[in-house]
Amino acid sequence: MTIDKSLKVKRGTNSNRSVMTRVERLRILLDNGRWSEGDSPLGIPKTRVRKLVMKKKKKKTKDDEK
Repeated sequence: MTIDKSLKVKRGTNSNRSVMTRVERLRILLDNGRWSEGDSPLGIPKTRVRKLVMKKKKKKTKDDEK
């Protein structure tokens, strides 16, 4: 049996994840000073995931080329 094309995983695609691993969250909390090295890694506060928004490029018109 073969796998349907819609179910295949494309390698190398970087999609935005809405969840970070514990290590990633601890790194962010350390940088912000909200967690110190001796604190328990269990029950850490949530951290916001920054989403990058790309600006749309302006289309060139004939007047812009002159």
